[in-house]
Amino acid sequence: MNGRRTIDIGNLQPPNIAPRTIGLVLLLALAAALAWSTVFTVDPEEVGVVLTFGKYTREAAPGLRFKLPYPFQRVLKVPVQRQLKAEFGFRTEEAAVRSRFSGTLEDEALMLTGDLNVAVVEWTTQFRVADPYKQLFRVRNLLETFRDINEAVMRSVVGDRSVTEVLTIGRQEIASEVEARLQELCDQYETGLKIEQVVLQDVNPPDEVRDSFNEVNQAQQERERMINEARASFNQVIPKARGEAQQTIQQAEGYATDRVNRARGDAARFEALLAAYRRAPEVTRRRIYLETMQTVLPRAQRSVVIDDDLRGLLPLLQLDAGAKP
Repeated sequence: MNGRRTIDIGNLQPPNIAPRTIGLVLLLALAAALAWSTVFTVDPEEVGVVLTFGKYTREAAPGLRFKLPYPFQRVLKVPVQRQLKAEFGFRTEEAAVRSRFSGTLEDEALMLTGDLNVAVVEWTTQFRVADPYKQLFRVRNLLETFRDINEAVMRSVVGDRSVTEVLTIGRQEIASEVEARLQELCDQYETGLKIEQVVLQDVNPPDEVRDSFNEVNQAQQERERMINEARASFNQVIPKARGEAQQTIQQAEGYATDRVNRARGDAARFEALLAAYRRAPEVTRRRIYLETMQTVLPRAQRSVVIDDDLRGLLPLLQLDAGAKP
């Protein structure tokens, strides 16, 4: 009719697919799913914990590994090489080159010191998983328990110190003690965590008294500066004075040694002269006289040689009355 073919929809029937073919397709799909569930990959910073019907079986090292298909076995991956971090008193809202932090959480950061003052302590605890089995199965709600332990230890350590120690000189000591006590509790509770470091991010007095505390800190810093300057002056002056004193002592000792040696030499020379005199008195007397004249005469401006029997020396001296000295 008008070149068109008419199809009777009522006579259409689905193609005849054998039930055996459908079963084969389903079997192949099930086999592929089971094969896929037997293979898993563990990243280099992770450890795979294999569970058989929910019970711990073994740990799988990084790489391509195999297990029984689900639901017989399943794998939990634990990052054992990654350093984890817990923040207290604040939260990092955006980590970037210029990170953005939330305001102070006073329920965590506000603490009472040993002298009944108040300090706002914000800190960070860095840790990693050392034992995946304990981390997964020994403690329920591990992260909440870990945070509670951190707060308890920090409040205990801060409560044993004065507010001045907490705000100034005692920060490093507080962090070290919290780290040690926190690790002790983690081991006692079998959390499987290893504490890497505790860092006091910010320690301040409450806003109401912050200005007064800042003035106290400035005064303490000024005192420390003046003490350091005094010590520097001391280190400059005292060693110099000690050196000069030692030099004077050494000079005096040298002078004393020289005088003693000279005196001993003079005494020895006199004794030698005395011995020579005793052996030949006249010769020794004449030699001493000549040696003395040899020393004295060159110093005289005029020299007059006379004889013992000479008389009338005065007219001879008048001849030189007009001579210039």
